[in-house]
Amino acid sequence: MNKPSHSTVRPDSYLTLHYRLSDDAGNEFVSTFDLSPATLQMGGGQLAEPLEKCLIGLAAQQRRVFQLGAIEAFGEYNPQLVERIALSALPPEVELKENSLIEFGAPDGGAGFAGFLRELNETTALFDFNHPLAGKPICFEVEIIGIM
Repeated sequence: MNKPSHSTVRPDSYLTLHYRLSDDAGNEFVSTFDLSPATLQMGGGQLAEPLEKCLIGLAAQQRRVFQLGAIEAFGEYNPQLVERIALSALPPEVELKENSLIEFGAPDGGAGFAGFLRELNETTALFDFNHPLAGKPICFEVEIIGIM
């Protein structure tokens, strides 16, 4: 029995790839094409689940471009995930800087979460807890370099 000449990406694959995320206008959000390739474990949370789903079944050396609508990519933008928080309610060790992503630890020690600090004044901070690409259709370009 002949083994297939190319393995394909499975939900538990460990792989090396180049990828690019951009919007409809071609504005690039992230790209590894001019850098070292990324190496990741499928299902490990390193790549968003909707993007991982695009990779299933691709073969090594395959390059593809996927157009994803806002809902199938990172979901719709939810205005209820924008919240004004009193500075006194924030952990004192958190460094607050406008237009930056602030990491928060979960109270129970579990997985943390991040919020984008949109606005800061003397008493409050305005955080957006939506994914930065929520509500935007995206272009996901990928080149599978190797599957282990």
